[in-house]
Amino acid sequence: MTVDEGDLVSLVGPSGCGKTTVLKILAGLHEASEGTVRIGNAESGFVPGRDVGMVFQQALLLKWRTILENVTLPAEILGLPKQESRERARHLLNMVGLRGFEGSYPYQLSGGMQQRAAIARALVHDPKLILMDEPFGALDALTREKMNLEMLRIWRESGKTILFVTHSIQEAVFLGSRCAVLTAGPARMADTFRIDLPAERGLEIKTTEAFGVYVKRIYAQLGMH
Repeated sequence: MTVDEGDLVSLVGPSGCGKTTVLKILAGLHEASEGTVRIGNAESGFVPGRDVGMVFQQALLLKWRTILENVTLPAEILGLPKQESRERARHLLNMVGLRGFEGSYPYQLSGGMQQRAAIARALVHDPKLILMDEPFGALDALTREKMNLEMLRIWRESGKTILFVTHSIQEAVFLGSRCAVLTAGPARMADTFRIDLPAERGLEIKTTEAFGVYVKRIYAQLGMH
């Protein structure tokens, strides 16, 4: 599978097919049994901890740290300059809509707000690739739709390359500039295609014929005609 720079690629497939395993391999948390991971032109230039940011289904914020301190954590671990990292964290919190919450603690934020903080945390060390593993799966339906809209805006503003795992086919089409479909385990790549919808899209696009065509294509690849 090839992911172009600046793309947001949705990765879908049946439960247990290995979507999360793919992310763990890319993040350097799991060793691949075969094959290679290459970011940019040189495999040897790929440093998992520095080149990758990850957002999980749960925000996993440390309850004893403020939101600003949570966001700067990856930069601290990597030994990046403290003042620079704090300034970047403040900028990112503003970008994800959390300006004014820098001194708050996780328990003071809603689930959606905590996930925004987790996204800022994944961006703070300026990684080449962002990996997102069902980041909105634990949210209620209304908050999830709001976060989908926010995710598109954050992606456009950050310009980052994102691999986004989801079980929601509608979410995959709504967010993705490309979509990759895995089969049931042992997984193989069943299909990968560009989603030719406007980059700036609202929820109303879900009612269009073009959106429905992409949804049906994914269902067909998953054997759900």
